[in-house]
Amino acid sequence: MASDVLRSYWHVATERQRIYHRRLAGDDGPWSKDTILSTHRFTNAYRAADRVSQELIRLQYEGSQEAEDLLLRTLLFRFFNKPDTWNLIEGALGNVSMDEFDIPVVDKVLEQAMSRGERVYSPAYIIPPPPFGARRKHLNHLRLIEHMLASGAADEIAGARSLQEVYEILLSYPSLGPFLAFQLTIDVNYSSLVDFDENEFVVAGPGARSGVAKCFVDTDGLSAEDVIRWMVDHQEDEFGRYGFDFQDLFGRSLALIDCQNLFCETDKYARVAHPDASGVGARTRIKQKYTPTHSQLATPFFPPKWGINAAVRTSASGPLRDETFEMRSSSVATQPSASGLVLAGG
Repeated sequence: MASDVLRSYWHVATERQRIYHRRLAGDDGPWSKDTILSTHRFTNAYRAADRVSQELIRLQYEGSQEAEDLLLRTLLFRFFNKPDTWNLIEGALGNVSMDEFDIPVVDKVLEQAMSRGERVYSPAYIIPPPPFGARRKHLNHLRLIEHMLASGAADEIAGARSLQEVYEILLSYPSLGPFLAFQLTIDVNYSSLVDFDENEFVVAGPGARSGVAKCFVDTDGLSAEDVIRWMVDHQEDEFGRYGFDFQDLFGRSLALIDCQNLFCETDKYARVAHPDASGVGARTRIKQKYTPTHSQLATPFFPPKWGINAAVRTSASGPLRDETFEMRSSSVATQPSASGLVLAGG
């Protein structure tokens, strides 16, 4: 049994994607008449299109495609989840690879940043400190990365037979709870390390569970993961039922991770649009305001195996990235990945 919030779920997906396409086209704005979406910070309808995810995907394909190097770059970027921190680390190491990874060097540059009053972690979501004995959280994360690589996590992941198996490997490491382990699973799956369908598996985070509770008065015994899958399977029917003109991601439909995230964003949206809707927890307002810094987005880059980058370059009119990078990423797409799969060209 659905509540009125369900309509807002599909509205948020449609309107947030319309904003994204308008920014790609170079429109000056305002990009939406929805004051909630215009005033507060929301993620894109597609997780891979978010600014920080875009930074991650690019750096995954810019360097070595060896399994350990790919996992190192993915973990080192996402544990801090902040491009500025990655730039500091890359500047200190020169080349972020197993051969150059030096914990004391990274520790020093991050300590210096914090002494200047800089934040090295993104506030997007809480990443708990691993139990590795260091006084500083960042050093414990560096030691966790070292431990994961030394224990053979890269080879285990490369040999995984499903997205869920990748998740279970990551979940087995200290401090990587269900939410973070699943987010990292999706991150790893962007790279050439593995190649699984994003619709294979999903784990609902706390925000998504709250969004489900607001959208549905009764789920008839279905789990939050079941509801997310229903949303994926029925997205076209639902957009049509509400009369929404949804512009997808260059031919790519919403996947489980996207619909999971949209429940989290709907939970936030409903705090203002549906203040009486009951979710999980006691949050009643949206903390982060949205302040646009650039009206036009750079042309995005998605995992070449998705096969949508050609459509992106045709459709988007934003500033193009360095052609050298485009050539490198194209060559990656034709090489065998660490899991033995040959990626389709973008």
